[in-house]
Amino acid sequence: MLGGRSWSEWIAQYQQSHQNRWNQLTHAFGIPMIVVSLALAVLSILVPGLWGWAVALFILGWALQFVGHAIEGKPPEFFKDWRFLLVGTRWWWAKVTGRI
Repeated sequence: MLGGRSWSEWIAQYQQSHQNRWNQLTHAFGIPMIVVSLALAVLSILVPGLWGWAVALFILGWALQFVGHAIEGKPPEFFKDWRFLLVGTRWWWAKVTGRI
C-alpha cells in the first residue's frame, strides 16, 4: 500500500506541499475535524442526531484544507495520489508530536 516507500518519505513529500504557515494552520485544524467527523459518522449509527455534527465538521474541515491550499498556491497532494489522504493524518500527528 505504501508503494515501497517509508512513512518518512511520504511525510517528507507531503511537507513539501505544506510550507506556508497559514496552510499548515488550516491543516492543523482541518485534519482533526475530518477525523472526528468520520468517528461521529460511525457513532451516529447508535446515537441519533450526531450525523449533523459529523457532516458539519467534515465540510468545514475540508473547506479549511482547500483554503490552505489556495493560500499556498499548490494543489492537494491527494490529487496526484489518493494515498496522501492517509498521509495527511500522519503528517498532522508528526507536527503535533514535534517530529517535524
